[in-house]
Amino acid sequence: MSILHRASFFTSAARLDQLPFPGAPEVCFVGRSNSGKSTAINVLTNQKRLAFSSKTPGRTRLINMFGLPDPLDPEGHLGFLVDLPGYGYASIAQRAKEEWADILGGYLQSRESLAGIVLLIDIRRGVTELDRRLANWIAPTGRPVLALLTKADKFPYGQRIKAVFAVKKELEDIGALNAVPFSATARIGLEEATLQIENWISPKVVP
Repeated sequence: MSILHRASFFTSAARLDQLPFPGAPEVCFVGRSNSGKSTAINVLTNQKRLAFSSKTPGRTRLINMFGLPDPLDPEGHLGFLVDLPGYGYASIAQRAKEEWADILGGYLQSRESLAGIVLLIDIRRGVTELDRRLANWIAPTGRPVLALLTKADKFPYGQRIKAVFAVKKELEDIGALNAVPFSATARIGLEEATLQIENWISPKVVP
């Protein structure tokens, strides 16, 4: 069983200063509102309702942390999955957008325990201007990124490969970038994504 399947809700925070002190490795999930972020977290953890998507896209404003228990320490955690607020929904007031930008940018650039970033991109849209802005925050940090091209079941195999190539080219300034076609419903890319996230949380020792 994947260590991700043991995830459970740990805490929510509206501001960065409400987050617990940095400790165990964190893998954050970030993406445009409606990119399929909550669905991806649920399928990766093999749970139906661990992550919630708001009925009104763009309204989820909290940072939600899910703990992965340490089998050797009942009180401890191997790591955390962190669901960051969705960004870029047109109906949200400008001031709220700026507040989210401060939270997202601050977390991505300054969170010491951040081990990897899962960036969700709708494969049908490709890299949007908002994704580009996010990449501008990520690139200087040198942190590794897994781009999940969601809703990949909407494209035939050949188109998926072209989409991966296009995303890698557009986000090439993120040095450590892996792009994977992903579909929660068709379970495309699930195994590859799981292995990479597990390795960020608990790196495998390669002889």
